[in-house]
Amino acid sequence: MEILWFIFIFISLTCHGDAHGPEICNSKGGLCRVGNCISGEYLASYCFEPIILCCKTLTPTT
Repeated sequence: MEILWFIFIFISLTCHGDAHGPEICNSKGGLCRVGNCISGEYLASYCFEPIILCCKTLTPTT
């Protein structure tokens, strides 16, 4: 029974929303982070929605 829950959770995470995976996040200059982006970063998209975020560094304004 536990394996069924694991499979269900895994499928739910991979098929949810606009989750793109770490390859696309890294190729666009972002980093995958669990939970929250750190100070100086913003949420660009999701690596695996809603838990793993794709965070990008804020660009300084001139």
